[in-house]
Amino acid sequence: MGKVTGFLEYDRQEQKYQLAGERIRHFREFTLPLDEGDLKKQAARCMDCGIPFCHGPTGCPVHNEIPDWNDLVFQNDWEEAARNLHSTNNFPEFTGRICPAPCEEACTLNLENQPVAIKTIEQAIADKAWEMGWVKPEVPSVTTGKRIAIIGSGPAGLAAAQQLGRAGHEVHVFEREAKPGGLLRYGIPDFKMEKHHIDRRVKQMEAEGVVFHCGVNVGVTKTFASLHNEFDCVLFAAGAEDPRDPKLPGQDFAGVHFAMPFLTQSNKRVNGESVDGEPVVASGKHVVVIGGGDTASDCVGTSFRQGALSVTQLDIRPRPPEREDKLTVWPYWPTKMRTSSSQAEGADREFQAATLSIEGKNGRVTGVKCARVDEKRQPIAGSEFILKADLVFLAIGFAGTAKTDLLAESAIELDRRGNVLANDVDYRTSGEKVFAAGDMRRGQSLVVWAIREGRQAAHSIDKFLMGSSDLPR
Repeated sequence: MGKVTGFLEYDRQEQKYQLAGERIRHFREFTLPLDEGDLKKQAARCMDCGIPFCHGPTGCPVHNEIPDWNDLVFQNDWEEAARNLHSTNNFPEFTGRICPAPCEEACTLNLENQPVAIKTIEQAIADKAWEMGWVKPEVPSVTTGKRIAIIGSGPAGLAAAQQLGRAGHEVHVFEREAKPGGLLRYGIPDFKMEKHHIDRRVKQMEAEGVVFHCGVNVGVTKTFASLHNEFDCVLFAAGAEDPRDPKLPGQDFAGVHFAMPFLTQSNKRVNGESVDGEPVVASGKHVVVIGGGDTASDCVGTSFRQGALSVTQLDIRPRPPEREDKLTVWPYWPTKMRTSSSQAEGADREFQAATLSIEGKNGRVTGVKCARVDEKRQPIAGSEFILKADLVFLAIGFAGTAKTDLLAESAIELDRRGNVLANDVDYRTSGEKVFAAGDMRRGQSLVVWAIREGRQAAHSIDKFLMGSSDLPR
């Protein structure tokens, strides 16, 4: 390592945020980056730990070579650090912003609750690579004549498309929405990742030969059969968008919505796209968000920026401990008290709270009836309470890939969870020359897992078409 004693000399330092009162006035990113001197110190903290769990199976799904690029940043060789980072991750500027950083939880220094600021350094490397013009189209020198269709342009589809395009194949990406990106664009709010990051990657991929067909809903506006006949191979990468439905009494009251349509509508509005249907806006309303995950947190932050009077988030789980027992869970992802930047903007959080029903009057929601739960998550008699609500968002996860006309027409076999059935070795489905990757195969997961699956599926597709593959797996 560049600085063997760096972890003893420097304290952990992370990016800071704009003050909550300032950042809720806009939808832009609000992190305040570290300067190069501080970043070099943070990279110097990466210790000679022997077994770098950060980029092993418990840390980073794409196996970023974290100690290597930490050392390169310490040595001030940013260009080589960028090359190293891109060798394992097609879109580090995405993961540097929105990945929850399991690598930091797996860091050896996390045994002392002071992990290396890996995510901050990753974002800095990626942003500097773009700033300095080091990210350029990598046009293949030889073409194979093989044609591949990818359905869905989220992180799995984009990663697979870029890898296969660079292998010399003709790649066509079919996207239902008006612009590429999937839930990167339409699910993740701009305050977490502005969409120009996606736009410049799309331009890079187009320069590499990838063709994007937006506004094409395969199974509706274009038949799967025509796609299957036209291409040598098809990759399903359309995500897992079927919301888990609690079927609450009163759920049909006006003002009760699933989370993702609300976020999609907001993202379209922020980026100047047309919005279909009745506008759902939180301004001047008391908002209740049911669910404790990332999507719920995004609803919280979006509601504050739209001018909500109050936001309450319900979580059926008990309040977790402030710190985990390292010796029982490290280097795995622990259950502990976490407060997102959105929650820190003023949300009230209710733990061990089950939603019993939605209250309403004259067809509109007026409140949410809740109760405390025991260790088996069963309501405790006499603990009921009602939260005032003008707007309620259901954000309790997803139940697999949406059961669309695409699945019906392709007759692809699904697993017991409702996802497309394919393993993580060759990513082959039950359909002839049809593969699947990302959330559509594994279920709701992280962006970094989608990138990993897209890269691995690209390797399998290349091998299927050519007999062998030089693409990394």
